[in-house]
Amino acid sequence: MVADVADHLALERVLWIPVGEPPHKPSATVSPSETRLEMVREAVLCDPRFEVSTIEVERAGPSYAVDTLRALRAELPDAELFLIIGADQFRDFNAWRDPEEIMRHARLAVMDRAGESALMLAGSVPAGHRALIVPVRRIDVSSTEVRAAVREGRDVGAALPAGVAAIIEREGLYSDP
Repeated sequence: MVADVADHLALERVLWIPVGEPPHKPSATVSPSETRLEMVREAVLCDPRFEVSTIEVERAGPSYAVDTLRALRAELPDAELFLIIGADQFRDFNAWRDPEEIMRHARLAVMDRAGESALMLAGSVPAGHRALIVPVRRIDVSSTEVRAAVREGRDVGAALPAGVAAIIEREGLYSDP
C-alpha cells in the first residue's frame, strides 16, 4: 500500500501518475486516459500527501518511466525521487526502457505484491544500483482481478475507493472481455 511506503520513507508528497499511452498494451484494451485520470483523482483523496500529476496524460506518444523521470528531474532538480513499484513490476524491471537511467533519476521503492516477495527478486536491479524493499500491509488488488470481477458481475466496491467503483460502473468499464 502506497501510504505504507510514504510512512516508511517519511515522504512529504507522493505523485500518482496515470499512464498516458501504455507502451505494452494495445490502445483498444485501455480505458480512455481522461477516465483513468478521473479514477486516480478519486483514489488519492484518502491521503493528503497524495497528488495527481498529468505529466504522462499530457505527453504525446507512449509513456515510459524514464521519460517521466527525466521531466520530473528537470522540474525538481533538488528533490529526492523514489519510484514506487510492486514486486510484480520489479520482476521485469531490467526489461523496461533504460532501467539504469531510471535509477540515476530515482531510487526504487519496491513493495511485495500478489504473493511475490521483492527480496527474492534482487537480481532485477541493474548492476551498481540498489532498490529499497519496503514492507507494506498486504492488500493485493490487481487491475486484472478488478476487470475480471466486473466482467463476471461481481461487486468491486469493497476492493476500491467508492468514487473509483462508481466511475467504473458509470462508464461501463471492463464489462466486455
